[in-house]
Amino acid sequence: MPISVRPIRLSTFFPACRRAPCFLVGLAATLLLGVACSGPAEEKPAPDPTRPAAVGSPQSSKPLPRIAAVVTTFFPNSHAGVIVDKFLRGFPTDDGVVPPRTTIASLYIDQIHQRDVGRQLAREFDIPVYESIRAALTLGGDTLAVDGVLLIGEHGDYPVSRLGQEMLPRRYFFEQIAGVIGEGDRPVPVFNDKHLSYRWEDARWMYETAREMEIPLWAGSALPVVWRRPNWEHPQGRKIDRALVIGFHMVERYGFHALEVLQSQVERRKGGETGVRSVQCLSGEEVWRAGHAGKWSMSLANAALSSIEDGPSRLDPGKVDSPHVFLVEYLDGLQAAVLMLGDNGYVRKFAYAQQRGAGIDSLEYHTQSGPTHAAFGYLGLNIEDFLISGRPPSPVERTYLTTGILEAAMISRSQGGRRIRTPHLEAIAYQPGGKVRRPAGPRPSGASAGDWITLVPGATPAAASIPIGRDGTVRGRRSANPSLAR
Repeated sequence: MPISVRPIRLSTFFPACRRAPCFLVGLAATLLLGVACSGPAEEKPAPDPTRPAAVGSPQSSKPLPRIAAVVTTFFPNSHAGVIVDKFLRGFPTDDGVVPPRTTIASLYIDQIHQRDVGRQLAREFDIPVYESIRAALTLGGDTLAVDGVLLIGEHGDYPVSRLGQEMLPRRYFFEQIAGVIGEGDRPVPVFNDKHLSYRWEDARWMYETAREMEIPLWAGSALPVVWRRPNWEHPQGRKIDRALVIGFHMVERYGFHALEVLQSQVERRKGGETGVRSVQCLSGEEVWRAGHAGKWSMSLANAALSSIEDGPSRLDPGKVDSPHVFLVEYLDGLQAAVLMLGDNGYVRKFAYAQQRGAGIDSLEYHTQSGPTHAAFGYLGLNIEDFLISGRPPSPVERTYLTTGILEAAMISRSQGGRRIRTPHLEAIAYQPGGKVRRPAGPRPSGASAGDWITLVPGATPAAASIPIGRDGTVRGRRSANPSLAR
């Protein structure tokens, strides 16, 4: 049965609050970025009367929303490293650097990497670094004191499950965040980077808890908002006969990105998303046998590959190291495939192809922009839109579904390619919606392709973390006496 999403109470997000001293630093940085990135006054476009003034802008009397960044680890080019800095220095785009409309009010780092730069960034922008998630959300106080949460559970020293999944603590992070929100009885938006969890039961708990507590939740990949060549998406409401995505690199980590590319296109088909009946993952020679048997389309694979600039124009199995294919059967009969072509450099980009009647549509997804990592500039802009408004730019059900597909693919792979029935995914039916910001050109230009400040580990002073002040022991009136709290 289709999943219904409860309405969001936006009126509870941003009550008046005292600004911490770091707000002044954040505001100064925002103003400097605005001066540096804008042209002469006469070249600025007229304000859009249909768009409300940005929170914290001269036209708005509201303070900048305060965001807590809760991350697993923070080193150069990590997800924390290329997302959090955009909320401080601005969001590089083809049209310039867009100044932040929020302020990072606190930082929690679960694991300090030997090449950590998170504490250096915190020192530069006067951001307190807390040693618990609760303290980061309460700013060291007793109740929720931020207006949104940036949850980045990617990278770090975590185990790998028996299925080959990175056991990143996204559910644990969200559980802690939801606990603080529950104590404060004030739902604030939470963005979860990438898939919800490596385990379906955890993802379902996160999704259902967010609905029950009316916590605005969004999640996903940067791939749907990167450069496309051509700049095309499936016409909404039109039929798709077959679909295929070309992916590469790690099966789970990059397989998720490939599934997000797939889902962002096929959810627009006639009838919208209907749910997934089964998933199968084949490996090695079984991939090519399945292709010859018609379980996935060789012609679509060739069309997708031919759209990649400087890539192979046709599929050559002899040049592919360690191939995998995800076969996805949707409830409405759509057959789709994700073809993962290894990690030996045969392909280095994602591509999509689909068949509609006798015609084939195909396009390339381009992510590289140099030191700016501007794909995360566009993702960051969409995250910021969400954290300010509480309205997801795309349905969170997209990533809820891709999370389940990915786990089923990993289970299938561990069982020798057995087809996995997915009744739990048949219930995830939704319509595409929202308003996503992404580049219109085929390649990065302007500030996207410009210079960027990149911190060198150990080259600048690092902030000291703030130890926790609570021991968790409550013994009525006696708890006021530290000697009795043991």
